[in-house]
Amino acid sequence: RPDPIMAAWREAVGDVPDVISLKYAESTIGPAGIALDMRLKGEDLEELKEAAVELTNWLWSYQGVTSVLDDLRPGKREMRVTLTEAAGPMGITAAMVADQLRTAYFGTTISEMQVDGSTIEVTAQIAEADASRMRVFDDFVITRPDGIAVPLSVVADVELGRGVSRINRDNGVRTVTVQGTIDTSIANANAIVSDTLARFVPDLLARNPGIELDVEGQRAEATKTQISMIKGFVIGLFGVFTLLSFQFRSYIEPIVVMLVIPLALAGPIFGHMAMGLDFSMPSMLGYVALAGVVVNNSILLVDFIKHEHAEAGSVGQAASRAVRMRFRAMFLTTVTTVVGLVPILTETSLQAQILVPLVASLVFGLMAAVTVVILVLPPVYAILDDFGLTTLSDS
Repeated sequence: RPDPIMAAWREAVGDVPDVISLKYAESTIGPAGIALDMRLKGEDLEELKEAAVELTNWLWSYQGVTSVLDDLRPGKREMRVTLTEAAGPMGITAAMVADQLRTAYFGTTISEMQVDGSTIEVTAQIAEADASRMRVFDDFVITRPDGIAVPLSVVADVELGRGVSRINRDNGVRTVTVQGTIDTSIANANAIVSDTLARFVPDLLARNPGIELDVEGQRAEATKTQISMIKGFVIGLFGVFTLLSFQFRSYIEPIVVMLVIPLALAGPIFGHMAMGLDFSMPSMLGYVALAGVVVNNSILLVDFIKHEHAEAGSVGQAASRAVRMRFRAMFLTTVTTVVGLVPILTETSLQAQILVPLVASLVFGLMAAVTVVILVLPPVYAILDDFGLTTLSDS
């Protein structure tokens, strides 16, 4: 698997001196996003960089974190030219100095010649061998508007420095993004981000009031997916409840039918524990899909109880008879569905691993649901009838 290969690779490479950024990446399955992805926003680049370094050092303290870096990288060495007070009286502006330096080092076309019917441009610039010599720059002269040449050192101060290679912005605000990867066999990205937000970020923002922090990556993607999934799940439950209310002409009996949905959650939970799987987002997606399947047996069982009540002496006898009559059908439909999903559940290829948690929720949820329908729903229905909350009590 990739994790041990990446660990061996990092160990073999070791610490590389004078490297600005060193990142080990691997292919990921699904739209999970980057494990650790936090975005600092502010206007002061130095403050942003200091905060990014603090955040990077904090994330490195967690066991299982394999790579953390920020995207505010140092740029090339540069010479910064600043006009002195003597430049103004001489009529020299910053644009004039910049234009003459650019012309000297990058060249400018001064003439064109016709040679054998082809046009050749004549460019004037400092010789390539001299352009890389610092002494040539020190002796550079600036031509004033009146044609008099003055040394650059008289009208400008020059200092060596280094800027940044790229400034990223989000809605016009400067940002520095801190990203990292983890060893999933040791660490959990959501736990690391949650602990960082609770223990480190409040103090960091208090010391740097001009900075804001947004969380991206896996946590943001998971939150977005969860909100969408919960919204769809609630809408689906409401739709099922509405349809069952019309069918049974009751607001209580649909709740009995839908009781199997929360009780069936025990199946996916214990199934994941038995298979050594984490209860992940695909697992929740499988459970949401399961909710629309497990109510089928409940609907038929309640309908059979209502039908058998006319001949049985009590609701308890009607429920017992309905379970015996429906047991074979419920057992066969569950077994055939489970057997059809077993090939995917036992698949060991890397490409199928994202589907295994989803299928595990379906398989173990179906087995738990049929058990709930047989053992739990009949006595619950009978208890509700004792309280006069079912339509059977009116017959």
